[in-house]
Amino acid sequence: MTDLEDRLERSETLTAECELIAKLATDAAKRELYLKLAEHYRELAADMRQAIATRHAA
Repeated sequence: MTDLEDRLERSETLTAECELIAKLATDAAKRELYLKLAEHYRELAADMRQAIATRHAA
């Protein structure tokens, strides 16, 4: 597994964890914070997928 694939896997894991924490949060501010974090990690994962695809195409 390449470094980019490791980072992709980690970003996907963090996305899922943040989504779960947001779902379980009783405080609205914390729920919003974890939803934003999940979105950030989702965007990072998308960037990693793009970088991996670019690398494989080259």
